[in-house]
Amino acid sequence: MKNDTNLPKSTDTFSRRAFVKSVAASATGLLTTSFVTHAQDANRYLPGAAPIRYPEPDIIALDKRFTYKVGNAAIERIYTGMRWAEGPAWNAVGRYLIWSDIPANEQLRYLEEDNHVSRNFRQPSGHSNGNTFDFQGRQIACEHLSRRLVRYEHNGSVTVLTDSFAGKSYNAPNDVVVNPNDDSIWFTDPGYGSLGWYEGTKADTGSSQPYQKEAVFRIDGQNGKVTKVSDDLVKPNGLCFSPDYKKLYVSDTGASPSLIRVWDINGAKLSNGKTFCTMQYDGRKGGSDGIRADIHGNIWSSAGWAGEGFDGVHIFAPNGDRIGLIKLPEICSNLCFGGKHRNRLFMTASQSIYSVYVGTQGAHFA
Repeated sequence: MKNDTNLPKSTDTFSRRAFVKSVAASATGLLTTSFVTHAQDANRYLPGAAPIRYPEPDIIALDKRFTYKVGNAAIERIYTGMRWAEGPAWNAVGRYLIWSDIPANEQLRYLEEDNHVSRNFRQPSGHSNGNTFDFQGRQIACEHLSRRLVRYEHNGSVTVLTDSFAGKSYNAPNDVVVNPNDDSIWFTDPGYGSLGWYEGTKADTGSSQPYQKEAVFRIDGQNGKVTKVSDDLVKPNGLCFSPDYKKLYVSDTGASPSLIRVWDINGAKLSNGKTFCTMQYDGRKGGSDGIRADIHGNIWSSAGWAGEGFDGVHIFAPNGDRIGLIKLPEICSNLCFGGKHRNRLFMTASQSIYSVYVGTQGAHFA
């Protein structure tokens, strides 16, 4: 195994002047874009690999506003061996993380106190994708197989929150969040779980058309009524609220390049929709899937499908500027904040799950 270091590799294109500039920037936490390709590779996560020399080389500041890199905290791979990890959600009372392995038809659980991972926490899981916890501590899951949204009750029973809209089946609910101000539940239905049999079941509509127009839906917290709040996205995917719950952000993985939209929330309606950011960076077009907000209004987005130096997490300031990157050796599908102080970022990435402590806190649990 090679002996990795934080020093850039010697290349013809990386001059001594650029090296000095990168080292100086690293000391202040502001790394230049050119340093991205010289960060440590996937070998760092192999058993017996050399320890990481701080500061963490795979967290990249692109702007002075990115002040969230902890100088003596490293990215950790908690677990590997899934087929496609998705839907992480943190349970603050139980101090555990739940997530889905969609193709394996199971949910897994990570216990913070001893780093134990339980496979088959729920199996079968209905090929669940996104998960969250409501403000009564109940888990809500998006099931691809049955094309429905379910809630696991405290007594162990399962409540079907919704399985159809306007007389038609959903395509495959994807991600879900809860607004504590009115207990409303918001979820997306892009239909990825109905495209084939790997993550659900292929749609039997008799044509290439989905069951529903891909959309964002809201379930009223008082009467359970379902409302379609937006269907102007190609493939609405991950979603999150702003810290004050006055805005809704939704990633569109069907747009090219992939992008994140934002709206103002007016009760059960959305208004003033606009593009918040795009997933085009350094000449490459990638995808945004799961997203979360921190307490300062920054949006942390999973990133993938564009290769090394792009895949991982992209962090955007409240105005949509990209201010930081977290580089992972796998495509990142989703993320959430957890831990006692909500300052531990958990990232589901293809076959593995990673975490890192950051210098901010998640705006919301789960």
